[in-house]
Amino acid sequence: MKNKTSAVIFRLFCMIVGSTMMAIGVYFFKIPNGFSTGGVSGISTVLGKAIPNAFVTPGTLITGINVLLLGVGYLFVGRSFGLRTVFCSLLFSLETLGLEKWIPLDSPITNQPFLELVYAILLTSIGSSILFYVNSSSGGTDIVALILKKYTRLDTGKALLCTDFLIACSSFFVFGVTAGLFSLLGLFAKAFLIDSVIESLSVCKCFLIVTEKPDEINRHIIEKMGHTTTILDATGGYSHETKPTLVTVCRRIEGIRLRRAVKEIDPKAFVIILNSSEILGRGFRSV
Repeated sequence: MKNKTSAVIFRLFCMIVGSTMMAIGVYFFKIPNGFSTGGVSGISTVLGKAIPNAFVTPGTLITGINVLLLGVGYLFVGRSFGLRTVFCSLLFSLETLGLEKWIPLDSPITNQPFLELVYAILLTSIGSSILFYVNSSSGGTDIVALILKKYTRLDTGKALLCTDFLIACSSFFVFGVTAGLFSLLGLFAKAFLIDSVIESLSVCKCFLIVTEKPDEINRHIIEKMGHTTTILDATGGYSHETKPTLVTVCRRIEGIRLRRAVKEIDPKAFVIILNSSEILGRGFRSV
């Protein structure tokens, strides 16, 4: 029960941090510069400039469009995008709206558009990656992509790229060539960065331990780390001696402690440590 409560608190913390990072990146760096790198924030950035109305701000547009898409998504897709996406979508929208009211901006905060593009992409990409890490998202065009996937032959990734590409291209007509080129650059950079950050957050360590003290190391892994092992009999190609080989996987921070423990228990152990970004099964991600 305690572990389950800790997991819920951690997931909620990640959703708040991820949504807040996205709101900061969008409000302080994307909207003032006209960077439209896709998503609801991109649509709102373009429409906020195109519609000459003091009451129709990018913040109100983000909130309105997200609420509309959540409703449309529920009608066409059902509940598959989940309560976490609803929570993060509304939190991101309300935070952007709050920043707009509390810290009004009439122009970019620096005179270095490329620097601001870097921060816009970093903050929104890392924020999105954190949300994806806990099986959530900020909604928006993710919902459009799910609808396209359901009623066309496009998969989710291609559908999302198509919608974001069209949104990025619209900035050419509203903000000019410079902002349009920056938007396309940001769109492609964001796609690569999100994949890299997700892989980095999800990385686990796979240990192959050839040892003469398998019982002691096995006991340490089970009792001290709460993981289990698979024990294989490995035969050396040169010596033709058979030695036990323990195979186990753990999270990155646990890997440092396990490496230290193996060295203390059996200094002569031969250890192979591999990175893996996808571990499915009990104790890790569900299948």
